[in-house]
Amino acid sequence: MKLDRRDVILGGAAASAALALGPRANAQAPERAKLTLGVGGKNLLYYLPLTIAERLGYFKEFGLDVTINDFAGGARSLQSLIGGSVDVVAGAYEHTLRMQTKGQDIRAVIELLRFPSIVVAVRKAVADRIRTAADFKGAKIGVTAPGSSTFITAQHAMVKAGLKPNDASFIGIGGGASAVAAVKQGQVDVISHLDPVVSKLEADGDVVTLIDTRTEAGTRALFGGSNPAACIYFKNDFIVANPNTVQAVVNAHYKALLWIAKSSAAQVADAVPPEFHLGDRPLYEASVDKTREAYSRTGLMSLDGMKSVADMLKALDAEMATAIVDVPASFIARFAEKAAATVKL
Repeated sequence: MKLDRRDVILGGAAASAALALGPRANAQAPERAKLTLGVGGKNLLYYLPLTIAERLGYFKEFGLDVTINDFAGGARSLQSLIGGSVDVVAGAYEHTLRMQTKGQDIRAVIELLRFPSIVVAVRKAVADRIRTAADFKGAKIGVTAPGSSTFITAQHAMVKAGLKPNDASFIGIGGGASAVAAVKQGQVDVISHLDPVVSKLEADGDVVTLIDTRTEAGTRALFGGSNPAACIYFKNDFIVANPNTVQAVVNAHYKALLWIAKSSAAQVADAVPPEFHLGDRPLYEASVDKTREAYSRTGLMSLDGMKSVADMLKALDAEMATAIVDVPASFIARFAEKAAATVKL
């Protein structure tokens, strides 16, 4: 075929445009541009990648219009997914395993946190009698919401210390200012929670930290290995019907992870709503640095980490202990793998 000068110019222009657009030039449009996403405690650093994806416009960049419903805890966002009021959840990976035993096919598609970043601390006023998780019997433990990852982590610590999961009373105290107030007002003896709440209580001298999974060392001390935490999960039938939509959601979060990895704590503080700082921006910045190690570097879950979560659940839940759980099936890696190959800052 003979090409004239105009064809060459137009072809070169198209190629230049494709290079300028990057991976979006070849991306397929989402089947569902409008989505509702559930999360439990969006202001917590546990869900920082979600906030960054929203605030920096990454959802829109990948063709999505996302409405975020913020619930009191992760268990409630899971219930909303099962009930059909949200399409996707930013929540704890363990829910995908639990739901298998209930006949609900829920799959994670990108890891946001490779360590739980949950801290278990005791109110200083009772620290003389509650020195370890073995002393939690009869205590009032504050968690974001019963059934959420903060709840499960505290229970795991109790079982590991020789107690039963129900040897303490668990109280849902939400996130942010309500959780801080619950400790300061003496409503709970122990708190299992996340930053910036924990850092605020530590800085004010209100708690003594017993367990800290913000770091790899702390995570391994409690769980014996890595322990995938926050992730994005969907019902599998949604994934099958809307793969381009799922890819767009994963791309937005993967780009947020890249941004977090290269950004300073001050830049993170600038990016989030001011109310997330809990009235103390320097403390928020310090919280970001404490949690930074926990964010996923690849978006991919390790099989050993996934098995670690499954083992924890089996130790806590009699139903899980006897159930056959297909651990590898709970995470679909191809979306994060494609994001890694195509998404750039």
